Amino acid sequence: MTRDEAQELVNDYMQAARAYKKKASGEGEICPLAPLTIEERKKKEELYCQKGSELMAQKELGLVLLAGGMGTRLGFDGPKGTLNIGRTRELYIFECLFHNLKEQLDIASEHVAGATLSAADVPVCIMTSDKNDGATRTFFREHDYFGYGEENIYFFTQEMAPACDYEGHLLMEDAHTPATSPNGNGGWYSSMKKAGLTETLCRRGVKWLNVFGVDNVLAKIADPVFLGAVVAENKTSGSKAVAKRSPDEKVGVMCEKNGHPAIVEYYELTARQAEERNGDGGLTYGMGVILNYLFRVEDLERIAGESMPVHLAEKKIPYMDEQGTFHHPDQPNGYKFEILITDLLSYLEDCLPYEVLRREEFAPVKNREGADSVESARELLEAAGVIL
Repeated sequence: MTRDEAQELVNDYMQAARAYKKKASGEGEICPLAPLTIEERKKKEELYCQKGSELMAQKELGLVLLAGGMGTRLGFDGPKGTLNIGRTRELYIFECLFHNLKEQLDIASEHVAGATLSAADVPVCIMTSDKNDGATRTFFREHDYFGYGEENIYFFTQEMAPACDYEGHLLMEDAHTPATSPNGNGGWYSSMKKAGLTETLCRRGVKWLNVFGVDNVLAKIADPVFLGAVVAENKTSGSKAVAKRSPDEKVGVMCEKNGHPAIVEYYELTARQAEERNGDGGLTYGMGVILNYLFRVEDLERIAGESMPVHLAEKKIPYMDEQGTFHHPDQPNGYKFEILITDLLSYLEDCLPYEVLRREEFAPVKNREGADSVESARELLEAAGVIL
């Protein structure tokens, strides 16, 4: 990509992002979207698990792991999934996720007579970025794909977008190369299509995709109960969610907007909406998403050509100035352009908010210390019985 081409893209992205922000702030009635609560789910858990396990045995489920990020915020110079979070032994984030996956395959196997579900039944697609693709592939190869089998894991890279300063001027990585960054987690399906993986999954008979992020070491993936609940309740998508800790917790919540499912960010709710409570005392807008979604492939194919909203993300962007001096800013200095997976829901007919317990399924690794840090994730893993 030439400098002029990159600047033209920046101009287009800036215009699209500002237009979307103006439109989003001025329209759309937000309504509650009732979740499948933990209590309700447990009443039908055996039915859901049976249904989901059968679909998995029929090879209808595929997985998409969003792992394009680096561990920069954690003080780690490498793909985030390769971070060792063990205390007395090596235990990598990727390893945690594949351990979780195998647990669910074992559970599904118990519900299908004469079947033992394996990697051959549930393929995994791993989205990397230009900045971490080689290191991620090498890591998996060195660790023998955590026993899952090279032939059942497919890597693909997400698309990149140029970055700019606050005035919309393109930032440069060097004298000839525009500064770029991954274009957000919302471009995963289009990137899969460009890599030819959607055709591969179609040949394998995959009809549902469970999409999840690399951040959450307790993520329960290929969960037959989740899959079975979405299908049994006649929904076309599902999103795992946890009850918000407080009205001001900074998480996106499951809602309905303009007649479609939507994830509304905490700052989009009015003070009244954020504080509003149900008859049982729970927050009306209280289901916080944890980036663990289930999508129907036929819907993804239908909306693949749609133009997704572009969001501005303030970031610290390394760049080279006109004098040839390279800068590593310690404060945000410009915009990266992102499309987000949360916006996919607005193109779908419905979505099942599926409540889970934090301590069982949500241990994010985002910060070096404090909340949602390596240490807080370790504590949750240990509480779940994982030896670190």
